[in-house]
Amino acid sequence: MSSSRRRFLAAGVTGSIAALAGCLDFITGDGPLEFSSDRVAPTDSALEETGFEELTVEERTFEETVEAGVEREIEAGFWLSSYAKALDIRGQSQEATAFVAVSTPNMSVAGRSLNPIDGMDSEELLDEFRGQIENGETDIRDIQHEETFSVSILGESRDVDRLQGQTEYQGEAIDVDLLVASFGHEGDYLVLVGMYPELFQDEGANVEVLLESVEHPV
Repeated sequence: MSSSRRRFLAAGVTGSIAALAGCLDFITGDGPLEFSSDRVAPTDSALEETGFEELTVEERTFEETVEAGVEREIEAGFWLSSYAKALDIRGQSQEATAFVAVSTPNMSVAGRSLNPIDGMDSEELLDEFRGQIENGETDIRDIQHEETFSVSILGESRDVDRLQGQTEYQGEAIDVDLLVASFGHEGDYLVLVGMYPELFQDEGANVEVLLESVEHPV
């Protein structure tokens, strides 16, 4: 992972954007250009319907140096919300199903996107946020794209990639499915990711319920 992507995941809290003054400070070199995003999240009713529980809701900060004639600093706030559901696997309860909702600002200067995840494909996005998907316990490997289908999200038909990978539980390999959607909405760039064991196909339908329910801004 590049150093800029690592910094993108560094925790912190950003202030609100100071539009005109911030731009002037950025141009003159007196201060960083600040961006912020609005949170995206599934509805409470969808979480209750599907049995998912909220794990974390965090606003984080991304800092980067960019070239705009001369070097300048940018600071951007983004939201990350994660959810999980325990399943009974071989007689033991395991948080085997996960859902992550990320909102990043559509930051650009002079028509150039400065968002490091803008343009990433689904495999790259999974790699970027795998720490939240795996919850420190599930090591996903051998990820391959299986299909692309459409789901209605935030009033429009959106492409969702289904990928398949493998993890290990009690020494045995288990296939997992991952659903990934990414798109722009209301000035932000959104990433939605769900994961579930392939043996539990009903959980795929639950992840789709969460995808269809998301609100932005929350």
